[in-house]
Amino acid sequence: MNVYTPILVLGLLAFAFAVFSVAAATFTGPKRYNRAKYDAYECGIEPTPQPVGGGRFPVKYYLTAMLFIVFDIEIVFLYPWAVAFDQLALFGLIEMFIFIITVLVVYAYVWRRRGLEWD
Repeated sequence: MNVYTPILVLGLLAFAFAVFSVAAATFTGPKRYNRAKYDAYECGIEPTPQPVGGGRFPVKYYLTAMLFIVFDIEIVFLYPWAVAFDQLALFGLIEMFIFIITVLVVYAYVWRRRGLEWD
């Protein structure tokens, strides 16, 4: 049980901080609500009515999301590799080189197709 005590204490501290933050916000926050406060935030642009089906989104939104996921997963794989680099030796170096080359091919393809430009 002594091994898990720091984790338990950290969890309790996080929970206490969350409860305290919510309670403090209800007591110290502004109480003046109006129609604009309840509207959805649209970055200063007046919201336009949406069709019943929800309307169509441009494909660029989805492409941007997929690109984020691809390059985010690259970082998720690079960090543990960097931590365990000494134990992996030459095998880990070759495998990570192949992985980075694969990601760079995707990056070059997206760059060439102008997928990183936002019109």
